[in-house]
Amino acid sequence: MSTAKDLNIEIPLDCLAQAVRKMKKKDRESFIEDFIALTSPEYLEGVKEARADYKAGRTKTHREIFGQGR
Repeated sequence: MSTAKDLNIEIPLDCLAQAVRKMKKKDRESFIEDFIALTSPEYLEGVKEARADYKAGRTKTHREIFGQGR
């Protein structure tokens, strides 16, 4: 039985970049976020911390940080 670890496909970087550029904006942003999450433990830790802060009420509104605006 094959697992994901057994899958070895060589895809040229320019082909991958071209495919990502062809994605709809929402799909591209989701793909990039997932890619970063899967390759960066620091990113995932930051997301966990942010969620914990939000759940604990340790957040501020845009207005509290940047003021009234124009």
